[in-house]
Amino acid sequence: MDTLDFDACYRAVASRDERFDGWFYTAVRTTGIYCRPSCPAITPKRRNVEFHHTAASAQSAGFRACKRCRPDASPGSPEWNVRSDLVGRAMRLITDGVVDREGVAGLADALGYTQRHVTRLLTAEVGAGPLAIARANRARTARVLLKNTAMSAADVAFAAGFGSIRQFNDTIREVYSATPGDLRRSDTHTGSISLRLATRQPFAGDALLAFLGQRAIPGVESWDGTTFSRSMRLPHGVGTARITAHEDHCHATVQIEDVRDLAPAVSRLRRMLDLDADPVAVADVLGQTLPVARIPGLRSPRAFDPEETAIRAVLGQQISVAAARTAAGRLADGGSLFPTSAQIAAMSAEDLPMPRRRGATVIELARRMDTGQVHLDPGADWDEAERNLLAIPGIGPWTAKYIRMRSLGDPDVSLPTDLGIARAAHARGLDPDGPRWKPWRTYAMHYLWNLGDD
Repeated sequence: MDTLDFDACYRAVASRDERFDGWFYTAVRTTGIYCRPSCPAITPKRRNVEFHHTAASAQSAGFRACKRCRPDASPGSPEWNVRSDLVGRAMRLITDGVVDREGVAGLADALGYTQRHVTRLLTAEVGAGPLAIARANRARTARVLLKNTAMSAADVAFAAGFGSIRQFNDTIREVYSATPGDLRRSDTHTGSISLRLATRQPFAGDALLAFLGQRAIPGVESWDGTTFSRSMRLPHGVGTARITAHEDHCHATVQIEDVRDLAPAVSRLRRMLDLDADPVAVADVLGQTLPVARIPGLRSPRAFDPEETAIRAVLGQQISVAAARTAAGRLADGGSLFPTSAQIAAMSAEDLPMPRRRGATVIELARRMDTGQVHLDPGADWDEAERNLLAIPGIGPWTAKYIRMRSLGDPDVSLPTDLGIARAAHARGLDPDGPRWKPWRTYAMHYLWNLGDD
């Protein structure tokens, strides 16, 4: 297991530095609880603490979540969204609910390795195996449902993915040192689920939603200048989300058909909004050559649905953002959900509202995603995905890189041939490929798009 630097972690805890929330967790042996680094409680003595990479690791070691700082409500670790290795891919898939839906066998199949190998690597790297990590995620989902809905405890247990009421009760007691009834608020409600999606500061939330809003597909998405809304296709049904940005979080109002979809919905929204990013680390690198202080905390919007975003990237080739939005709306044909890859693959290029060659590319991309020749799910290998995209006639480097940036979430993608980026970079005497911006070139691209050539 990669060893956390004890002294560095303890300094962060002693200073209650919020920037490290989600990076690691502090476990206090004398109290049996684990906290975020920024917990306002009295700093524990050095000899009484140990540090864990994940909440699952702390729970597996027998520690309970602090009731004061609520470590389960902190931003997630940015590490799992920026790593392209097996462990990073596994963590993204577990967060998306693969283990709950398909078991460890499904996780291993998606990654192309044996269950034993995946379990061994995760345990060595993050201190917990896939079952323990999934268990921690289920506990967090259950807590949200208990506090924000009027669902019965039995329904919450089922919705969160627990196999039995007993397992549910035991887990809640172990993790939170409380019963499900203790966690429940008196003002619960049915219908919409209101969620506070934490993030790190600084946070350019308005710029984030504006990026998504300017590309909103009519019928599927909307943006009124304040609230971004979109439909969601989820593992067990469909839903909608309404999102507003605040200084240190996004507020999401979610409606879903099947409560089992809450956890994947939250995971995908957080990923789309890039809420687990580390803006300070990004600024430390980019701030040497780019005026990041103009838009502090700029995020790199990712995809709620990676395959949908890939199709939209092809639609947007060599046309304006507004024209691409119109083309995507025509493909959706007034529906509230963007068509699936299977639905698009069954279409004819002649029938698509776009030039025939581009239509043929759209259909071929959809076909290869539908048949599994191109993988863009959270566990996809980024390099392999790009190679497979480039093998499709009509998809060039810009489109493949843009899909890698948005659908796959790679934080280190450059688009030097993009006219807007090239213009903004050259105006400042900078290399648009930005080798000095590694490993955050994706964020540099967004800064250049926002700064333009002013």
